[in-house]
Amino acid sequence: MSGRARLAVCATAATLMASGSLLPLVDPATWFLQAVILLVIQSGAGALARRVPLARALTVAVQALVTLFLLTLVFAREQALAGVLPGPAVFREFGLLLEAGGEDVSRYMIPAPLSDGIRLMLVGGVLMVGLVVDALAVTFRTAAPAGLPLLALYSVAAGLSEGGGAGWLWFLLAAAGYLLLLLAEGRDRLSQWGRVFGGAARPPGRVSGGLESDGGALAPVRTGRRIGALALGIALVVPLALPALDGGLLAGNGGTGGNGSGGGGTISAVNPLVALQDSLNQPEDREVLSYRTNAEGTDDLYLRIVSLDQFDGTTWKTTVRRIEDVPSPLPDPRGLRPDVRRTEIQTNLSAAENYAQNWLPMPFPASQVKIGGRWRYEPVGRSLVGDRGQTTRGAQYQVKSLVVEPTAEQLAAAPPPDEDLRREFTKVPGSLPRLVGDTARQVTRGAANPYEQAVKLQDYFASDGGFTYNTQVRAGSGPSAIERFLKQKEGFCVHFSFAMASMARTLGIPARVAVGFTPGTAQANGRMSVGLRDAHAWPELYFEGVGWTRFEPTPSRGTVPEYTRSDVPSGGASDPGTPEPSASSEPSTAPSASDTCPPDQKKQGGCHSAAPLVASGSGGEGPPVGMIVGLSLAALLVLGAPLLPLLWRTRARRVRLVFGGRSDADAAARTLAVWLEVTDTAWDHGIAPDESLTPRNAAARIVRAGQLAGRPAEAVHRVAAAVEQVLYAPRPQPVTGLPEDVRRVRDGLNASAGRAARLRALLAPRSAARVVWAVSDRWAAFGFGARWRERGAKRWATLARKLPRRAGQES
Repeated sequence: MSGRARLAVCATAATLMASGSLLPLVDPATWFLQAVILLVIQSGAGALARRVPLARALTVAVQALVTLFLLTLVFAREQALAGVLPGPAVFREFGLLLEAGGEDVSRYMIPAPLSDGIRLMLVGGVLMVGLVVDALAVTFRTAAPAGLPLLALYSVAAGLSEGGGAGWLWFLLAAAGYLLLLLAEGRDRLSQWGRVFGGAARPPGRVSGGLESDGGALAPVRTGRRIGALALGIALVVPLALPALDGGLLAGNGGTGGNGSGGGGTISAVNPLVALQDSLNQPEDREVLSYRTNAEGTDDLYLRIVSLDQFDGTTWKTTVRRIEDVPSPLPDPRGLRPDVRRTEIQTNLSAAENYAQNWLPMPFPASQVKIGGRWRYEPVGRSLVGDRGQTTRGAQYQVKSLVVEPTAEQLAAAPPPDEDLRREFTKVPGSLPRLVGDTARQVTRGAANPYEQAVKLQDYFASDGGFTYNTQVRAGSGPSAIERFLKQKEGFCVHFSFAMASMARTLGIPARVAVGFTPGTAQANGRMSVGLRDAHAWPELYFEGVGWTRFEPTPSRGTVPEYTRSDVPSGGASDPGTPEPSASSEPSTAPSASDTCPPDQKKQGGCHSAAPLVASGSGGEGPPVGMIVGLSLAALLVLGAPLLPLLWRTRARRVRLVFGGRSDADAAARTLAVWLEVTDTAWDHGIAPDESLTPRNAAARIVRAGQLAGRPAEAVHRVAAAVEQVLYAPRPQPVTGLPEDVRRVRDGLNASAGRAARLRALLAPRSAARVVWAVSDRWAAFGFGARWRERGAKRWATLARKLPRRAGQES
């Protein structure tokens, strides 16, 4: 293996060893295999470009172009031309994915789900670092500065990991990769220098690599060790100096909290759809909550965790808001008039020891909460959030809440909401596809008021629109996710709630998405059990006089509220002081279901469907590895095949001119190599070589056909004279300046040719036919041609013997 090839391998290994520190940040880690494959292809493209050889800057440009093609193939194949050629749509998709990935990083807990945005950030980041490391260490032969991008890669992982460090194993791997790169570069340099520094004599027959330990001065090795020690020291210190970051992926506590027990503080924009993911992804339906309530019925007793009220076109999330101490009792719900029927119930809840959630699940709207620990209150969403790492793990708490029972008439007569509320909760981004608003207006055509519009939207998703409930459909990311759902008509609660809330906003109805649990399953001992599969998301729409009102667009999940249909009686409450079990007292292990199954749910297959796993990002595993490798190789072949003649011609020219410029080579061989380059250059410009002509006559023909004059013509005759000397002189003398003469001839032919001829000579050189001739000669040398001719003769002889026999049989 050559020195540059060894350096390229070590640079790739160093990048992968440093990027290993990113593995604990995301689950699953399938992105790493994609990064390995793409990085190897990127490194191979650099090795081929250096072997041509190309200029250093051009080599880096080729690698960057290949990297762009690979990222386009993996992340924006649908927006690309022919699946790999990037255009404006590809860069827009990259921008959307990176924006979504940045949002994910700011709100998800470690390990974060592998959404498309995060996957692009990880794979793209590794490829960018790999490109810089390969350019510095291999192309420009300066391995020491290559430690800086490796350090940056490790520092990112160290700053994001819990406890402020990426772990001793990842640090050792990153350090070993960098030292491996330094040693490979030092070995390559000293093997070229030889025993410049002196030292003990080498044993006979041994070539010095410059690393002998006895006697020689090892200044470069010591310098490399010092640089490595300095870089590793920086890698240890930088993570300690990074500030502590709260919120989402940047903290192990879930990223919620304020500034102590005071009355201020803020709450981070955490998305609980993913904060619950660690529990929801368990294979069994484990219990996370249990409760007893004095409500007469639990069909509508959803346990709400938090509301997502900010929609950026990519996903729904919580707004960064002020939090305060928990008041007792809680303020009255906004917009709820005294004439709307309500009943206060009491619910005693218990969280499992293995359920650690920063947001407190409770019925909505809560009027009073009794709980120990450090909890804060967010008044807009009426949610409780843990402060300084407080979670629901093992929590025992009591919640008084209101069962609000508006009538359809009250909702239909609701006046317009306040301007500030309407302005905040009807925002839709400009990137939202037109299909969302167009579908909303089409579905609600004929509705007389916002309430009728909301009911039509609910019925469209739950029964009339032909949608199917399917937990296996990926949520996707980007503004096109809702459009894709509306076209495919298949998804689970996240899709339905996100789509209905978005469509409601396009109609001017204030909307947000709530996240929590459906009521759960009644147990034999009188309590209600809530499991992982009861996780759910639903839209809340605001009606002045009633407040935030629940709707249920997801088919076969939960219950459709009675104020949106007329066939279900309302429920009240018994004595609030004595919680009683509701629903059936028989034990059940089936998923939650309504006691009465509405007709709209029966249309979708009944009320026994299991609840989905709540998640708001793409699965992120991406296309299969075999597809990536196959498509990558196919793309490289398609893009590289037309350039093969150019690459071969460039390399042949360089080899001939370098060989022709050596003073210690055979004079005849040097001169003939230069003459071959002159004739091939003329051939590329349409002047085919004629081996029957003498060098002098061939030179005159090239000057005449190529319309050369002045210095280019003199250069052709000078090279021809040198060829005649080495062919006929008894003692040929070396001639200097022949490579410069070749360049003059090439410049002269380019100057006299048109643009089309110059491009033909560059991109499709005629002299590339020599490659075909060489392959044919080798084929004949191995005897394949004679063998095939012999086989063909035998087949013709066999056929000739059979023909008369067949003719006689037919007669």
